[in-house]
Amino acid sequence: MPSPNNTDFSPSSFILSGTPRLEVARFWLAFPLCSMYLVAIVGNGAVVFIVKTERSLHAPMYFFLCMLAAVDLALSTSTMPRMLSYLWFDWREISFGACLLQMFLIHSLSAVESTVLLAMAWDRYMAICHPLRHATILTNPMTAKIGLAAMARGVLFFLPLPLLILRLSFCGSNVLSHSYCLHQDVMNLACTSITANVVYGLTAILLVMGLDALLIALSYFMIIKAVLQLSSRKERVKAFSTCVAHLCVVLAFYMPLIGLSVVHRFGKGLTPLVQVVMGDVYLLMPPLLNPIVYGARTKQIRRRILRWILHH
Repeated sequence: MPSPNNTDFSPSSFILSGTPRLEVARFWLAFPLCSMYLVAIVGNGAVVFIVKTERSLHAPMYFFLCMLAAVDLALSTSTMPRMLSYLWFDWREISFGACLLQMFLIHSLSAVESTVLLAMAWDRYMAICHPLRHATILTNPMTAKIGLAAMARGVLFFLPLPLLILRLSFCGSNVLSHSYCLHQDVMNLACTSITANVVYGLTAILLVMGLDALLIALSYFMIIKAVLQLSSRKERVKAFSTCVAHLCVVLAFYMPLIGLSVVHRFGKGLTPLVQVVMGDVYLLMPPLLNPIVYGARTKQIRRRILRWILHH
């Protein structure tokens, strides 16, 4: 482990933190986090299994939901075991290579999730605004292509982040402010210029998450416009009710992301605990809430889960 000094070095490891002023309660904090992780794993795993095995759910909307659940499984599994090992066993050291890999997974999977949410918004827009063209345009092969494009987009935009970290020189502290690795957290430990990292990181966020959020907002503007033109109140409520689950999931993803970005870039005077809490909410909220929201709002998934519980 490198010792703090003024000599530049490429660290062999970083030190995770993430519970400022809560060191005494750290062991007990792991239990609710572990419970949330188990709920996320079971919930998202159940969604993937049900969509795969229930033939009536073999439609674009549910395939997108399956993709969302698979991304949440990967995202939570790439962060939570390491976080729990730090909280329970005080395993604070993470190798340089493992940190870069975790950083890439967090950012690229978040980009994939953002793209899938955009695709789901487009699906709702086509179903409500162009119902006659919906089935012919959004076919199952097209859905598969969108899923592959979402993965490629996440990899291509965020693979440069760990490569940009490799060009930096570090000195002094190697202690991170979170219990996992984020690009903005690691780059702030560098002694050399991080201008390229800042510019590219902000550009990637704006071109992926920022653009997706704008297009989702535009989709819902068009949806609301179309819904308001329906003749009866009952039809309007029925049409918009198909979007409620997706809206909840969009808010659960983008609100913590925006909050974390604002805190990292403009919250220098805030207590470190605020950054930690925002970071944990950003990683835990979507995988935890997505299966609960869609399980509660989707009849087929709810019935299948109830049938499974009754038979066991």
